[in-house]
Amino acid sequence: MKWISRQDCREAMKSIPANQVSMILTDPPYFMDGMGDDWNHDKLKAKTRKAGVIGSLPVGMKFDREQGKRLQEFLAPIAVEWMRILRPGGFVLCFSQNRLSHRTAIAIEDAGFEIRDMLVWKYEGQAKAFTQEHFVRKRNISEKEKTRLIEKLSGRKTPQLKPQSELIVLAQAPRDGTFVDNWDKWLTGLIDASAPHIEPDRFPGTVMPVSKPRERYGHMTAKPVELLRHLIRLFSHEESLIFDPFTGSGSTGEAARLEKRKFYGVEIDPLMAETAEKRIEGCLDEHARLQKDAKGMAGTEKNSLRISG
Repeated sequence: MKWISRQDCREAMKSIPANQVSMILTDPPYFMDGMGDDWNHDKLKAKTRKAGVIGSLPVGMKFDREQGKRLQEFLAPIAVEWMRILRPGGFVLCFSQNRLSHRTAIAIEDAGFEIRDMLVWKYEGQAKAFTQEHFVRKRNISEKEKTRLIEKLSGRKTPQLKPQSELIVLAQAPRDGTFVDNWDKWLTGLIDASAPHIEPDRFPGTVMPVSKPRERYGHMTAKPVELLRHLIRLFSHEESLIFDPFTGSGSTGEAARLEKRKFYGVEIDPLMAETAEKRIEGCLDEHARLQKDAKGMAGTEKNSLRISG
């Protein structure tokens, strides 16, 4: 395969020489009910009834105090390898489920990285809080008692505000000298705020409003390519190597190619790896086609205006 290595990233990274990667942009498993280091596409799909719901609960609502600990233990040795393969001053941008983001940050920080910031991907989600009335109805109690409980609950819902964001841990490998010296030697460590992909008329901020992707390519937690292009453009330079150890459906790879970067991804799930490979290979042609269609539509509108005038 050209773009994707089908294996466990913990093995794949061993073959990457030191200081070869300019930026790591990734979305690791969140260690929530089937989304751990033993992620299996078929098993997870069988447990998933609809998007964002596993079993009977929305993703993130099956609370287990050990989830964060398992996530941190999983990421700790991986982050050590990130430090080895990343160039001095290079950036790690790691998506994380909000309530576990502190564990993600600790694992990365303990590997020697500087935690520079927490970025916010802002989107418009769907409210997932639900009432308790149906649970009361199922209880083996009198109708009078059911009525009393329902009235006392007074429409109260589970503690879930409407999701509107996801956090991204922004970390940086220690620089080699000053910012100037580091850039001169490694072409890393500084950002390019001259032409942001999102909100191009504004200086880039920590909050990035981007809609969730309509096409997920069979992946539960696919990220929008436009957001990834924005991050890649900010935190790397053209022709640099972008690495994603949890490639999934290939969104990072597509974004990297569209931004004229090199890309290497690793994906343990064979089905996802195949999907990502095809998607990344064909993304430039698809992007060119969409641009051509858009220009054609614009030309049609102009002609229509001329005729009308």
